[in-house]
Amino acid sequence: MVCILGIEGSANKIGVGIVRDGEVLANPRRTFCASPGEGFRPTETAIHHRQHIVGLVLEALKQAKVQDPSEEIDGIAYTKGPGMGAPLQVGAIVARMLSQMWNKPILPVNHCVGHIEMGRLITGAENPVVLYVSGGNTQVISYSDHCYRIFGETIDIAVGNCLDRFARVLRLSNDPSPGQNIEIMARGGKKLYNLSYIVKGMDISLSGILSKIESEAQKLIKYGEYTAEDLCFSLQETVFAMLVEITERAMAHNGSNEVLIVGGVGCNLRLQQMMGIMAEERGAKLYATDERFCIDNGAMIAQAGWHMARSGVRAEIEECTTTQRFRTDQVEVVWRD
Repeated sequence: MVCILGIEGSANKIGVGIVRDGEVLANPRRTFCASPGEGFRPTETAIHHRQHIVGLVLEALKQAKVQDPSEEIDGIAYTKGPGMGAPLQVGAIVARMLSQMWNKPILPVNHCVGHIEMGRLITGAENPVVLYVSGGNTQVISYSDHCYRIFGETIDIAVGNCLDRFARVLRLSNDPSPGQNIEIMARGGKKLYNLSYIVKGMDISLSGILSKIESEAQKLIKYGEYTAEDLCFSLQETVFAMLVEITERAMAHNGSNEVLIVGGVGCNLRLQQMMGIMAEERGAKLYATDERFCIDNGAMIAQAGWHMARSGVRAEIEECTTTQRFRTDQVEVVWRD
């Protein structure tokens, strides 16, 4: 048996997970929430993570019923990147400390690969086309020849960032997340506001769509042309349709009959519904998870670390740094055939 403790802290969530041979034993996390109308800043987020990380490690060990970590934990995984610099460093420092305290190997994990491996574990998807959608990333991915290859992506901002920034315009709460509050409001929307639909081959562009709706929102609401719910609905429908299109194109290229949605925005039930309709029409199957595993969490880092440990991947402690830019296709996926 191989038991890995994973630490995730690349954005506004700090989490510690413990995974043993495909079983999630613990997965506590804490979220830093900024005031309505504001985003989370690196310095404040890192302070939040430092305040909670030790307690989360102890909580995870208790949940997993680990009595002696030096005997029962086989490795320490942490998020190397991508992400925000200051928050990432909190997880890396604690990972290096635990590695030395317990004399265990340390495993630097790509955040995006962590999402994919957790999605595969929880859903049982074998070789799906992956739509990875989060606050910092938007990618369509498929595995080939020991690499998660990016078929298409955003050429500017990520879909989660787009939704979050519009939530700030409407001054929606950041608790539990601005994207979730956009989703709730969108359910009450009935009137579609026409927005640009920007698909460029396999890539999408979101910054122009966001600029348009940001600049027009207050005027449209003030004069009663559209409600805030209508605008949330319109933004979601337009952007999600773009995501479904490029995902379907990747599935057609690969001849795939599986699609997996991962990342924080993957919790969105409307996105899952739209993707499910497309998959059904293609005779394919949709795989998705709920907020326990879609949203950034320590268990996903532990699961990727578990694969790395079983494949003999090791890193010297001097190599265990962080980077804000670490592409999915830079990782050698040695654990898959």
